[in-house]
Amino acid sequence: MPVTQITLLPGYAPEVRERLVRRVSDAVRSVIPAPEAGTTTFVQEVVTYQRDGRVFTQGNVALPVASEQVQKFLAAMQARDLALAQSFLAGDFRMCFPGGARLTDLKELVAWGAQRYKTIGKHVEQIDESWAGDHAVVHCHGSLYGAWPDGRPFEGIRFIDRFEVKDGLLCKQDVWNDLAEHAKRSASEG
Repeated sequence: MPVTQITLLPGYAPEVRERLVRRVSDAVRSVIPAPEAGTTTFVQEVVTYQRDGRVFTQGNVALPVASEQVQKFLAAMQARDLALAQSFLAGDFRMCFPGGARLTDLKELVAWGAQRYKTIGKHVEQIDESWAGDHAVVHCHGSLYGAWPDGRPFEGIRFIDRFEVKDGLLCKQDVWNDLAEHAKRSASEG
């Protein structure tokens, strides 16, 4: 059974150490077919160390949880608090929406969406977070609800969002949903 040791300088919050232990244990089990009960990961702290001629005595800051950053961004967008939503984005943030719409600006996104719906919200059913190189990949899925441009309500339209998060900021968002199919159906019924 695998045993993994993490050595840190003091100063990291308990929840950061717990997150690190969980993530390292998950990474080990993604490579070695060991049961969770047979995988041990522990943290030990050292008082000081030297690297590259410099002496270190204190740990660094931890990155925020990527999936929590995504949830805060989505909540700000749903509330149309664009200033708050913008605070979660990297300078080179880019989005791709159904139909191949490529956007980089949140005001541009709101204007683009106004052609498709009057209001929109998301019931998030699940969020999954993984890592690819130097960034986190966050998938969330669930259903959309809101009102069409003419005010008629809609609900239960499935969606998937894929985000890339680096250094705590959202860099990319890809969106897939069935909104266009439901809009066609709604137009033929209305």
